[in-house]
Amino acid sequence: MLERRFGTILGMKIYHRIYTEIIRGHFAKYRQMVFLSGPRQVGKTTLVREQSPEYISWDREKDRQLILSGAEKIAEKIGLGALSEDKVIVAFDEIHRYPRWKTFLKGFFDSYESDVRVMATGSARMDVYKRGGDSMMGRYFPYRIHPFSVAEIIHSSIPDESLIRKPSEIDPNDWAALWEYGGFPEPFALRDRRFFRKWRELRLEQLLRSDVRDISKTLEIDRIECLAKILINRSSEQLVYSSLARDLNVTEPTIKLWISILKSLYFGFEVRPWFKNVENAIRKTPKWFLRDWSMVEDDGKRAETFVACHLLKAVEMWTDLGYGEFTLNYLRDKRKREVDFIVSRDSSPWFLVEVKKGDEKLSAALPIFQQMTGAAHAFQVVLDGAFVNRSCFDYTSPVVVPARTLLSQLV
Repeated sequence: MLERRFGTILGMKIYHRIYTEIIRGHFAKYRQMVFLSGPRQVGKTTLVREQSPEYISWDREKDRQLILSGAEKIAEKIGLGALSEDKVIVAFDEIHRYPRWKTFLKGFFDSYESDVRVMATGSARMDVYKRGGDSMMGRYFPYRIHPFSVAEIIHSSIPDESLIRKPSEIDPNDWAALWEYGGFPEPFALRDRRFFRKWRELRLEQLLRSDVRDISKTLEIDRIECLAKILINRSSEQLVYSSLARDLNVTEPTIKLWISILKSLYFGFEVRPWFKNVENAIRKTPKWFLRDWSMVEDDGKRAETFVACHLLKAVEMWTDLGYGEFTLNYLRDKRKREVDFIVSRDSSPWFLVEVKKGDEKLSAALPIFQQMTGAAHAFQVVLDGAFVNRSCFDYTSPVVVPARTLLSQLV
């Protein structure tokens, strides 16, 4: 029987996850709880079970009863009353399903902070807001978990404050598997078409049925499922709410609500337009991207979604690690000139990215928008380009770069 380790399978190549180092580094320095959130099947449970045998899951009946019994019972179970050289690490998996999870974690942390380190996971967004007595402020640090990326397959180390890594070539077989099967650990590692189809079908059913019901209590699950299937085919396109509302015979506010539910479950994400210092820029209409690029059939749309997911992972990880406030946007003006992505750091444009599957003719919009925004770098990223062992960030003028090079320099 094959054992699981680091989100992959023994007997095959082992892919270490960067998040293992992030969690260890966090507990070596900080007292705050670790909140891990991300899509279903991205490897959260594997990560936390590697860090501690004290694993408590809301999805297991006996653990659910333990949580409901209160903090003292949990402290007794994990041995907080016994002398120990190291602080006990306890993991609460899928705790967001408990309606009073914030109050529970706050109470447990406040009671046992000096003796325990806490991890909590959720496959829906664990957004925590300051609300009077239920405030979690200062008690947790969030880390958003993403599927494997080019850089994470090559490196499992945490980037330093320079952020950008030296370029490294990914194994061609890993690149092909990442493109075909996506970055979710199990299908990426197994690389079996029959398994992949079954895994994807069951994951989608669980997300669009059980998870939507849990998070929204809506009676419109069938129509939310229809919306999701429409959005699969529209990854990398602008979101026109009025059009979707007509397609499903509902109001625009209803469409926006349903999309917010799908976003909260990590089905997809929006990229909003950047308009600072850009004359006649589009300001309101976001673009939509799936979290799993392997579901996108069209090669051009898949290429843009593939790069979007890598860039989102980079900006969110850099932000979560405390290196600054990073955002991902796109550029488009009323003359329909467009650049696919702009990455900003602390509200200042840093680099532009235009994505092509194979076209190496430099986009005319890149130099125009680089001049308008003042971004330091402008890249035309070609998915089919061969790896080049030179940093893309050596260039300050617009340049055509292979995706294998640029993406290896991120996270």
